[in-house]
Amino acid sequence: MKITSLTNTISLKRQLEGGNEEQLKTVRRVLQDVRENGDTALRKYSEMWDGILLDDFRVTQNEIDNAMLNFDPQLKQDLEEAAANIRYYHEAQKRDGYRLPLDNGSWLGQRIIPLDAVGLYVPGGLAAYPSSVLMNVIPAQVAGVERIVITSPAGKNGKLPDAVLVAASILGVREIYKVGGAQAIAALAYGTESIAPVDKITGPGNIFVALAKREVFGEVAIDMIAGPSEIAVLADETAYADEIAADLLSQAEHDELACAVLITTSERLAQDVALEVERQLSTLPKEAIARKSIENFGQIYVAKDLEQAIQAVNSLAPEHLEVVTANAEEDSLKIRHAGAIFIGRYSSEPVGDYFAGTNHVLPTNSTARFASGLNVDDFIKRTNVVYYTEKTWEESAPKIARLARMEGLEGHARAVESRGWTKGDK
Repeated sequence: MKITSLTNTISLKRQLEGGNEEQLKTVRRVLQDVRENGDTALRKYSEMWDGILLDDFRVTQNEIDNAMLNFDPQLKQDLEEAAANIRYYHEAQKRDGYRLPLDNGSWLGQRIIPLDAVGLYVPGGLAAYPSSVLMNVIPAQVAGVERIVITSPAGKNGKLPDAVLVAASILGVREIYKVGGAQAIAALAYGTESIAPVDKITGPGNIFVALAKREVFGEVAIDMIAGPSEIAVLADETAYADEIAADLLSQAEHDELACAVLITTSERLAQDVALEVERQLSTLPKEAIARKSIENFGQIYVAKDLEQAIQAVNSLAPEHLEVVTANAEEDSLKIRHAGAIFIGRYSSEPVGDYFAGTNHVLPTNSTARFASGLNVDDFIKRTNVVYYTEKTWEESAPKIARLARMEGLEGHARAVESRGWTKGDK
C-alpha cells in the first residue's frame, strides 16, 4: 500500500454512481420495456443476461423446503442468532406518534404508519448474500410492513442459492422472485402480471441496479444509491499491524473499486501494515480483486497528531470506520461523519456485517455527511394531524386569514372564514 504524509483534506469520492451514457441508455430501455411488456420483457432479459428461461418467476414453497432440508444446521443456527441480534437492535428504533394538547380541547399530532409494501433486491451471480436478506427484511418487519418481496437473479440452474432461501424462510418471507438486474427494479416499481408493485425498493446491486433505482425514484422510494464498499481505520501505535491489514482486506475483497484507507499517527504502524497487506494478499482467495482495490484505492496516511487524523476522517465520511487507539471510545466521540463506527480491537468491521445487529446497509462515497444507514425509519411514513375545536378556530381564524391575504391567497382566507359563526344555526 502507498504511504503518504497527511497534509491535505482527503476524499473517498469516486465518480461511479452516474454510470456511463451507454449504461444509462440500457437501463432506461429495460425500464421502459418492462413497464410496457411486463413478464414478457422479464423472460427476455433473464434469457439474454442470466442464460435461463423461466415460465414462473416465483420461488415455490417446495424450493424453500428443499433449501431448508439441505442447509447446514450449524449455519442455519448462526443465521437465526444473527437475525435475533439484528431484530433486538432495530426494535430499539421503533417509535410512536404523539399528540400535543392545545387550549380548548384542540390538539396537534403525528401518526407513524408503516409502508404497505417494500421490495428487497438481493445481489446474485457468483455469490450468495443471506446477510443482505436479514439486514433489509428485519427493519421492515419491525416497522410493521405487511408485504415484503425479495427479488434476486437465479443461477444457471434456474434456482436461487439455498442460503438466500433459508434466510428468507427464517424471517417468514415467502414472496420471492427469480429476477435480477434493472429488470427486477422495473418489476418492483411498475409491476408486471406476476409481480405486484411496491412502495419502496431497498438493497444493493451492480451499476445497472443502482442506475435503475435512481431512475424509478419518485414513482417509488429507494433507500440509497450505494457505491463500492469503503473502510477507513483510525489507529495509533497501540494497534496490531496484522489485524489492521486483515480489516482493510476484508473490504478490498468486495470489489476492485472498493476503498481501504488507514489513517495513523504512527510511522512504524504504517510501514508494518503495508508489509502485512502484501503478505496477506498472497494467501487471499480473492487476491486478484483485492489487489486491484488496494492498488487503485488503497492508501495509508500518516498524520502529525490525532487531531489531524480525526479531522481527516470527518472529511472522508467513510462507510465503515474502525477506531483502534489507546482511548478508542473517547476518540470515537469526535467522529461526526461515518456510516458505522467500530470501536476497539475486537470490533472488527465484519462483526457489524454479519452478527452484532447493527445494519450493514450504509451510505458510501462520503454521503455519511448527511445520510444514515438503513433503519426502521426507512420503512415508515409520518402523517401530520390537526384537530381544532370551534373555540380555537374562533381565536385563530382572523390571524390565518390575514396571513393568507398577505400572500395573495384569497381562497385560503375565505376557506378559514367559511365555517363556524358564518353558518348561523344550521
